[in-house]
This record gives sequence, C-alpha cells and structure tokens, in this order.
Amino acid sequence: MNRAPIFVLRSLTLATLCGLAVWNAWSADPKQAPNSAPHKAAPLRKTVTATASLVKVAVVRPVRKVATASPAVIAGGPWTEPTYADSTLGDRVDGEDLAIRRAAVEALGGYNGSVVAVDPTTGRVLAMVNQKIVTSSGFQPCSTVKVSVALAGLNAKAIQPETKYRLPGMRMDLTYALAHSNNYYFATLGEKLGFEKFSYYAHLLGYGERAGLNIPGEQSGRFPASIPRNGGVGMLTSFGEEIEQTPLQLAALMSAIANGGTLYYLQYPANQDEVRNFVPRVKRKLDIAGLIPMIEPGMRGAVEFGTARRAADDGDIAGKTGTCTENHAHLGWFGSFNETGKRKLVVVVLLTGGRPAIGPLAAGIAGDVYRRLNDTSYFAGATPTRKLPSLISSQICCQR
Repeated sequence: MNRAPIFVLRSLTLATLCGLAVWNAWSADPKQAPNSAPHKAAPLRKTVTATASLVKVAVVRPVRKVATASPAVIAGGPWTEPTYADSTLGDRVDGEDLAIRRAAVEALGGYNGSVVAVDPTTGRVLAMVNQKIVTSSGFQPCSTVKVSVALAGLNAKAIQPETKYRLPGMRMDLTYALAHSNNYYFATLGEKLGFEKFSYYAHLLGYGERAGLNIPGEQSGRFPASIPRNGGVGMLTSFGEEIEQTPLQLAALMSAIANGGTLYYLQYPANQDEVRNFVPRVKRKLDIAGLIPMIEPGMRGAVEFGTARRAADDGDIAGKTGTCTENHAHLGWFGSFNETGKRKLVVVVLLTGGRPAIGPLAAGIAGDVYRRLNDTSYFAGATPTRKLPSLISSQICCQR
C-alpha cells in the first residue's frame, strides 16, 4: 500500500502554507521561528516560538521549505507581550528614594510592568520602575478614565453623587459605580456630557500633555480629536477608547486628588544634588477641592469592597483599577494614594502581558508597596521640610 508523506505548517497568524519534502517518513514536525514584532509602547519583550499545529495535507512531490515571517505570539493566548520580564532593565536610580524603589521592585516581582511612586505634596517622582514604559507614548487607560469622567460630570453638574442610573434589577449611584467600575454608568454619563465637554475637562486634568518637567524621553500621550469610531462617547468614557495615557499622567492626576487640587509638574531628580535642591513646580490649580469628597468614597470603596480589594491594607487607600486589551496585550492599571499617616504617597501600577495582567492584580502589587513601606514606618515619619513651590502656570481647571 502506497502512502504519501503528510504534514502541515499552520501559522498562528495565518501565514502562508509551506511544503516540506519528507522522504520515507510517515509524518513531519516542522518548527516556526517567528520574528519579534515590536509593540509601540512596551519595549521589554520576550520572544516565544509558537508551536505549529498539524493537519493532514497530501503532498504530491517534494517541495523545499520556505521561511516565512510572522508576529511573535505569546503562548497561552493571542498575546504579543510577555506576562513576565525583568522590568528594571536600563533604569537609572541615582535620584530615587531607594527604600521606595526597593519596595516597588519587590512588589512587582517578575511581572512585566511598571510602578511609579510620587510625593503628591511636591510632585517629586520618588521611584520609577521600568522607565521605558513610563516615558513611552502611552496606553489605553481602560477604566482608570472613569475618575476623570466623574470629576467632569460633577463639575459640569451633569450628575450629583446621589444620581442613580437604572440597571437591570437595581439603581446605581456614583460611589457604587466607581467602586465596581460599572461601564454602563460611565457610558451613560459620557453621553450626557458629550464629547466636547468631556474633552475640555480631560485636557485640563492632564490628558494629551506631558505630566513631567524635563523628564528625559517623556511623551505626551494622546487624546482623540473627535468621537471614537468604535463605540462613540460611551466607549471613550467607560474604557478610554483612543486615549493614550502614560503612568506619569495618571500619577499626576492622583497626586492632585490626594493634595486637594494642585496639579504639579512631576519632576524626577537625576542625582542627590538635585534632590537636595528640589523645588516643586505647580502647573495649575484645579478647581476640584469641593468635588474630591464626592469621588473619594467610590475610590475607597474600590479597595474596601470593589475591584481593588487586593490592595487592602491596615491604612486607608483610595484608588481606581483598569483592565482592557490593546493591540493583543492585556493591560492592568491601578492608580492610588494613601489617606492616613503623616506622609502621603501616590502609587501607580501598569501591567502588560497575557491574561493575568489585570487591574485587580495591579491593585495587589500597589497594596504590597504600601504594606512594605508601612512595615518600615515610612508613613509614620515626619514630612521633611520643603521649599515653597513655584507657580509656572495659573490656568484653573474646569472653569470656562
């Protein structure tokens, strides 16, 4: 009985089927070595060779194998970013607070991502793990955008904290919607605000501009110039569709909420001389002092009973998670600040990779940072004497 050699090489990215001559054998096991396809905003990468799956295709004559290029796909899903990586490669730390740096690095562990820690009373960046990601062009903010939407809605009087939107079987107010990151609530609020009004507030809150002052390599992210084609205003205000947010931008916004409304330029000292001569620089004062007590219960609720429960600590932490997929990479965000102790700290975590990279995991990493620092009595320490801030811009948020 005559039998023809059978095999197939099926690329996970629909590459061209190729033939391979096989003499006097019953099967073949070809291997593909895909080329790495760089992702625009996550420079740390592990390239993993995808294993070809086999189906039966008759071959009538020997054919020479032809090499084909295809994007690297991470095992376990359609991911083009690894879940695990050395996220400290290339970082410079001469101007950092090394105790905070150590806590951040240990909390992040082997995950592919970044951690930014900021003093919200001055805008000084105390630690910046994975500086290539932090200063990149940005990532979709996912549900962290809901904090800005809440501030915009309250300032525009589109809602009050007690405003409830009807959902199947229940009605939901702002506190519950923030704590549980409800997409319907914020999509509805976005439609009520409209694109132009939300765009106005979003830019005043820091989207589309550099958060830092002379931070090497920092980029300004992006805010769309028109309504997103995918899902319209509802997707913009519930998932941050077409927005590119940097970890520094989220850290600056969280700092402004933590300190009562001052949007500082974030500054990253290059050495200890710059630390000693540090002078805070104010970008603008945000007219949100009266709004902060309206959003804080939802941000605390996220940690106490909502999407950020993994961040729970002995002290009060307020924050917002975000989870979504962008360009075949899972994103997990958490922006936060502590509300107890003599020292305040903002911690922002961004994870990229496969399915484990989600907001609740990012919240757990941030919570670990706070716990490690709490164990060293960092938050009980006296706040060091600081030089008076210099006001660079006096633009007031949210007033036409």
